[in-house]
Amino acid sequence: MNNYVEQVSEQMTLQEGTQVIEQLLLESYLQPGISTKELARKTLLPVPVAAAVKRELIKAGALVQERGVRCTPEGAAWIEEEWGYRGLYRSFHQALLHTNEWVEDLNVILKKLNTLFPLRPSVDVRIDQSKCTPETSLRRAILCLQQHALIGKRILCVGDDDLVSVSIGLLLKKLFPNGGHTATRIDVMDIDERFIGYIEAVAKEYDLPIRCHRIDFREPLPLTLCGQYDGFFTDPPYTLQGMSLFVSRGIQAMKRLKGLPIFLSFAHKSPAFMLAMQREFVRMGLTVCANFPHFNEYEAAEMIANRSQMFILRTTDQTEPEHSGAFTDALYTGEVKQTLRTYRCKQCSQHVFVGIKGEIATIEQLKNEGCPSCANDTFNMVEKRAVSGLGDSG
Repeated sequence: MNNYVEQVSEQMTLQEGTQVIEQLLLESYLQPGISTKELARKTLLPVPVAAAVKRELIKAGALVQERGVRCTPEGAAWIEEEWGYRGLYRSFHQALLHTNEWVEDLNVILKKLNTLFPLRPSVDVRIDQSKCTPETSLRRAILCLQQHALIGKRILCVGDDDLVSVSIGLLLKKLFPNGGHTATRIDVMDIDERFIGYIEAVAKEYDLPIRCHRIDFREPLPLTLCGQYDGFFTDPPYTLQGMSLFVSRGIQAMKRLKGLPIFLSFAHKSPAFMLAMQREFVRMGLTVCANFPHFNEYEAAEMIANRSQMFILRTTDQTEPEHSGAFTDALYTGEVKQTLRTYRCKQCSQHVFVGIKGEIATIEQLKNEGCPSCANDTFNMVEKRAVSGLGDSG
């Protein structure tokens, strides 16, 4: 069967990548009779570019111009077969895509989550775990759907004490009430065997397409898991090192395509920290396409006022992980607060001590200010040692 997206991408060079071809085709399937201007608005493309993509899809036999734009029977069959849209609960799907209001059908999913979430393992604060609410976990799954990053995709959770994999799986079952949908896969990577065991048990009970892997993100990612996924979720330790490492492992696991989404949950931080964080995004070749303050709500997480923000990042043709080998730096909040770390400037090799007893208090401050000798902002951590009896390093 023809791969219409590949056919068109061979005929056109789009800076936005193949994702916009896919989305334009999907919008024509979901809304038969859609106008070219509306396709341009949905895909964030200039009208002439959207029209050019449409023409190529018409040539390929996927679309037809007939009282607006719609799929041919062959094009619709391909979407249903390859992306798994056959049997879609269309009114529910459209309601989730086109409204920010709570949809009544979601209450069935939320009822199940309210039963499952209290039974999950207790959090391990040593590795910065926290428990988001069932509503938050489900909202993340809905956000994935709204970004056209769920149905027919391979989705990864880089750490999943928030059971996002379960919420996605249950949402899928509601979207395809007659069963038979096999095009979507959800994988979980986590170091905590308790959560892996619980997620696997829930997946078996509810017949959810979830596969779990015990992974220590300090170690290099197994090659068999690299280059496999269409997007990922992560709610990493709320340190600069934790964010950078977890996002790096997710990047390694993703396909090498432009425009793929990363759903990053992170605490609200100071302007200086956010500047350092966005430097990391740029260094990894990622763009920020959306930010939702107070998106995530947590149980008993007073240190972050029970709330955190959601970033949607997108890959580019320059996307590379900041960390690909073994990771030796302090990672979790408790580690960072109790260590004195020596960093070496990648450009001039000067050593800088970072920590409460160091020359600079935090790694984000060091990266914002740059090397004292050459102003370069990239460093290697060469040594760390515990320092006892310290107060809060901020």
